[in-house]
Amino acid sequence: MTDDDLPMEPVPAAPDLSLLPAEAINRLRQLEGGDGVAPLFTSDLSVNEFLLVEDADFEPLGLVVGSSIYHVGIQVVRWTTSQELDVLTRAMYHARELAMARMEAEAEELRADGIVGVRLDIRFYEWGDNMAEFMAIGTAVRHKHGGSWRTPAGKPFTSDLSGQDFWTLLHTGQRPVALVMGNCVYHVAHRRMLQTMSQAYRNVELPNFTQALYTARELAMERMQYEARQAGAGGVVGVQIIEKNHVWGHHAIEFFAVGTAVTRYREGGPAIRPRLVLTLDD
Repeated sequence: MTDDDLPMEPVPAAPDLSLLPAEAINRLRQLEGGDGVAPLFTSDLSVNEFLLVEDADFEPLGLVVGSSIYHVGIQVVRWTTSQELDVLTRAMYHARELAMARMEAEAEELRADGIVGVRLDIRFYEWGDNMAEFMAIGTAVRHKHGGSWRTPAGKPFTSDLSGQDFWTLLHTGQRPVALVMGNCVYHVAHRRMLQTMSQAYRNVELPNFTQALYTARELAMERMQYEARQAGAGGVVGVQIIEKNHVWGHHAIEFFAVGTAVTRYREGGPAIRPRLVLTLDD
């Protein structure tokens, strides 16, 4: 796979503070304190996650958010043809990247080493046809003792791992590099009426449907793997493959593959053994 094979449009190479509204910058600077005002952190981590992130020697700095409201274009296809809808694929990918870049810019403003617990959400609104808001949100963190925790490109690392999984990953000698993703919007061909009627009372595989969905998933996963290699990762953990129709109808489906790319930062690590826990509940 090459850069030309990817369903993406150019996005900023590094977080750009000009992408952020003045209100966001003001909110982040208030978190940093100063002039006799103590710093204040915000976080969407649960209490258990917060404790484990701190136990891993990271401190939360603030909740960081990126948003992009994007118009998703229209693409016309043949009723009986299975094919990728590349216009929609590029739109969905680019909008997510814009939201991620703005979230990273907020983390830069807080001088964070990374962002944990990243969530990517999509919301469609009634006031705009084919218009959606893409939002990335997570908790910016900084290592208490410094060190090199950023990506090779100098960006804060991003991860969708929970606080518990983040703690466990670090104790195995691995660390997160980047949240990597790949997507594919695919049109699944309709069956012809005579074909549908002839198979109505039979147990039979539908090879056209099988192949279309198989191909779409593979394209999404291949693109996610390409991002991980570009980030210099040794693997991807916590992979999810999500299918959604969004607003395009039953035969146009987006397959979205996302996970946390990781790399080894030290050899070995303490063995994490299962422990017996006895509940005191009745």
